[in-house]
Amino acid sequence: MEYDSRAFALSPSLRLCVRVMLVVWMVLAAFPLLWILVMSFKLPVDAFAPNPLSVVFGPSTREAVGGISLLDLAVLFGVGYYLWRFAPKLWREPPFATQMPVMMRRAGLLMAGAIILATLPLLVGAVEQGLVGLPVLGWFAEPLAGLTFQHYRAVWVEDAFYREFTNSAIVTAGVVCLSLSIGAPAGYALARGRTQAAFWILVIALIFRALPHSVLITGYLQPFIDYGLYGERIAVIIVLAAINQPFTIWMLHSFFASIPAELDEAAMVDGCTRFQAFRRVVLPTAWPGIITTGLFSFLLAYNDYLVTALLLDGSSMTMVPSITRYFNRETTMTDQVEAVAAAVSITAPLFVLVMVFQRQIVSGLTQGAVKG
Repeated sequence: MEYDSRAFALSPSLRLCVRVMLVVWMVLAAFPLLWILVMSFKLPVDAFAPNPLSVVFGPSTREAVGGISLLDLAVLFGVGYYLWRFAPKLWREPPFATQMPVMMRRAGLLMAGAIILATLPLLVGAVEQGLVGLPVLGWFAEPLAGLTFQHYRAVWVEDAFYREFTNSAIVTAGVVCLSLSIGAPAGYALARGRTQAAFWILVIALIFRALPHSVLITGYLQPFIDYGLYGERIAVIIVLAAINQPFTIWMLHSFFASIPAELDEAAMVDGCTRFQAFRRVVLPTAWPGIITTGLFSFLLAYNDYLVTALLLDGSSMTMVPSITRYFNRETTMTDQVEAVAAAVSITAPLFVLVMVFQRQIVSGLTQGAVKG
């Protein structure tokens, strides 16, 4: 059936309105994040300056500790463009030792990238030192905007924020592994067991997911105290996995339901058991959906405040609840900028995670939205 694509084209005025609305939405959504990112690299006198240009360019920061030059910006743009255009291709097909195992090739690629990123600032700094004083080229080495890492150094080194980062990594990894280990077989069983019982199990799971988190914490509290788990990270992993399990089962059920059951039957005809068909045929097919579900499990565990604040002690605290100590101690402008740097430190891993798995996320959401 042929159709004229011009019939579905937007008029110029409507297309302009859509683009304007998208630009406005992007500015409103991105401005607060970009603004606190800029503030975190400035001295307090610039970070809280009444003039927005002073916040962006940081004249006091530039005079006190230096800053970033046009040469630095050019190098950052080049590295960013390279990572965006060529790094994914190199990750899939590294241009060296193609007969080596994939993991070894990727480990070598990561090691080479780490060495380059470690030495690049030294090389750029040496080039800038050589350009200083030259008539025209020296202007490219002059600091354009003030930049300092002292607030991040205070947060991560002096306040030992890396401990909270380690606790967050352990908790989120535990929640993701436990949720997927239980949710994948359960979602597959419910997708293939098209009975009335499977329907009511999904409904009960949805009701369970709607319960307030405080109700679940109350139910788990006494057993944790009795068995000495209160204040330990394993307690938070168990509670967050229980909270997230209904959502995980629902998502994986939709992904597995979109996979034709004929694949299972063909695998079992070839001699596989039901579990072997699930592990060798269905799971690789549903891999984008599993990554998408794992990402949502990660976000739940990473961003949780109530469960972690109630069940963890000071030595096991994760990043989100521990950031409150920075905002509670706001006695000076330096403390406020350190609180901003801590907030940026919490947000940065989320952007990195989404950028790394963006293709799998889009593919997984599309797979779950279309019935096979």
